[in-house]
Amino acid sequence: MLLEMRAVEPFLKNGFLLGCEDTREAVIIDPGDEIDQLLAIVRRQSLAVKHILLTHAHVDHVSGVARARAAVNAPVTLHRDDLFLYEAALDQASFFGLSIDRLPEIDSYYGDLPEIAFGRHVIRAHHTPGHSPGGVCLEVPRDGASSLLLVGDTLFAGSIGRTDLPGGDYDVLIRSIKQVLFAFGDLAEVYPGHGPKTTIGEERRNNPFLVD
Repeated sequence: MLLEMRAVEPFLKNGFLLGCEDTREAVIIDPGDEIDQLLAIVRRQSLAVKHILLTHAHVDHVSGVARARAAVNAPVTLHRDDLFLYEAALDQASFFGLSIDRLPEIDSYYGDLPEIAFGRHVIRAHHTPGHSPGGVCLEVPRDGASSLLLVGDTLFAGSIGRTDLPGGDYDVLIRSIKQVLFAFGDLAEVYPGHGPKTTIGEERRNNPFLVD
């Protein structure tokens, strides 16, 4: 499976491109200010983007949705509980002194799609609220290997997502991590919305917010 991750200033937020090397079908996850770099890879690799998937709707994770949609004409999927944040994205940007393109409407919600396919691979969304009400973890099962998890801002290497933004809840976040993410096992690879990748085992053993 092709996996590309890019991050640019000002938020240094990770945006992802996953692709099937056999069929050339792909998905874009959390397109932000790095979207032009991801789209360049799409063109260079001759990929057909089938879905634009959002782990949540804070502005740094959605600022590139309009450009992504215009470039690849793929449907945009979000958890319904984050729709209020998505609809307020322009106001979020203004709070940071930024401006973004007006976002397209959401095409589908995760509850309506048990699995999202791209070529030989599938993605399963797991609701992990706490950082935001509609936060999700996107699981990519892999034959003979541990799952790959794209967790948005729920879990970081050595830290966790902030809970002081609208809809955030610390206790709910910790419960999401321990009950949902930890269930994938120690070998599961974790790709956060900011910073380097990690594993469930590393965070279970050493993350100061999670060690009992």
